[in-house]
Amino acid sequence: MSQQPITIEDIYAIFSRSREEFQEELRISRLEYDRRAAEADKRSAEADKRAAELDKSLDKLRKSVAETTRAVNGLTSRWGRFVEELVEPAVVRLFQDRGIDVKEKHPRVSVKRQNVAMEIDILVVDTTDVVLVECKSRLSKDDVDEFLEKLEKFKLAFPAYKNYQAYGAVAGIEINEGVDRYAYQKGLFVIRPSGDTVEIVNDQKFKPITW
Repeated sequence: MSQQPITIEDIYAIFSRSREEFQEELRISRLEYDRRAAEADKRSAEADKRAAELDKSLDKLRKSVAETTRAVNGLTSRWGRFVEELVEPAVVRLFQDRGIDVKEKHPRVSVKRQNVAMEIDILVVDTTDVVLVECKSRLSKDDVDEFLEKLEKFKLAFPAYKNYQAYGAVAGIEINEGVDRYAYQKGLFVIRPSGDTVEIVNDQKFKPITW
């Protein structure tokens, strides 16, 4: 049986079917693209919403932390003032008993110069000696180290005392374990509560360091 020759109409019909199939595939592809794009937009919107909610939560957390920090700092400051008020009435007597013949006490002495700023909780003085007293509600090793740095810079901040013998003392309602011994070894007097007043706990063998 002989084959019929392929005519121009046959080729056109094949081309037409191929074009229709291509257009259908293209239509389906566009629908799939639109569907996926819509899903991506939805996911992006949900992510933006979650990010906004997270930012809001973080903002609230930051505000809460800031408020808590202010409250803690305020409480710490009030406790520090309480320690100063507990120590101040006794300081002259305490150091006179240790052979340092101080006569005057000056609470919360501060100075701010171009190269140095310093605040001293209690300054106890006579004509040749000066005692710097640092007061903390809870005395830590870091507090002692920072106070030692303050003592090193004291005469730079207060040049009027450059020819004085400067002593250091730390006071605390609570003292972290071992910190009293650490301060003792660094040549500092250690003051802590005793009944209704305070006392220097260093033994009589103690040799204070002067700056």
